[in-house]
Amino acid sequence: MRVLLIEDEQLLAEQIAEGLRDHGMAVDLAGDGLDGLHKAAANRYDVIVLDRDLPGVHGDQVCTALAAGEAEARILMLTASGEAADRVAGLRLGADDYLPKPFVFDELVLRLRALARRSANAPRTLHRAGLTFDTARRIVTRDGRVLPLTTKELAVLEILMSADGAVVSSEDLLERAWDEHADPFTATVRVTVARLRRKLGDPPLIETVVGAGYRL
Repeated sequence: MRVLLIEDEQLLAEQIAEGLRDHGMAVDLAGDGLDGLHKAAANRYDVIVLDRDLPGVHGDQVCTALAAGEAEARILMLTASGEAADRVAGLRLGADDYLPKPFVFDELVLRLRALARRSANAPRTLHRAGLTFDTARRIVTRDGRVLPLTTKELAVLEILMSADGAVVSSEDLLERAWDEHADPFTATVRVTVARLRRKLGDPPLIETVVGAGYRL
C-alpha cells in the first residue's frame, strides 16, 4: 500500500510517515500543495492524506484538482477543524474521508486501510492457494498456521494475492510496496520475494516468470 502525505508541518509529517511505515505502508512526503500535485501526477498511490490548511496552493484546491484528475487514489483530508460544516465541505470537494486533528493514530491507520480496499475494490480478507490474509489485522495463515512475516513481506504478498494469479512485475512491486527513495537498481524486490517464498513453505506458492515478474 503506497501513501502520499501532503503536510506542511515537517515534524508532524515525519512522525506520521514513520508510524505508517511501521504498519507496512510505503509513504512519500510533500511539503506543500504544488509538490503534492506533482507527486500525485508522477506516481501511483492507493491513498493521499491531504492537510487542508496548506500554504501556497490551499488544500481545498489540491483536493478539487485531485478529484477531477485521472488519479485513482482515495483522498483522506486532515484539518484542525472538527466542525460538521467543514467535514461536509471537504467531502463536497471530492475527499473520500475526513479526519480532524488531533487524531488517534490507530484510527488513521484503519481509515487508510479501509480507503485502500475501496480503491482496489479489495475484500477485507484475501484467500488463495491455502493462504488467508486478514488485511485489517495484517495476519497471514497457511492451512491454519500463522506465518511470521515482516511488514514489507506482508506488503508484497498482499499485492500478489490481490493480482488473483496475474503476473506482477518487479517494477510494479517496487512502486507499490516501497516509497520514492527506493533504488530501482537494487535487488530489494528479489531478496524480499525470496524470503517470502521460504516463509510460505512447501509446496512453493510464488512462481518467478522469467522476464515478466512474479505470480502467486
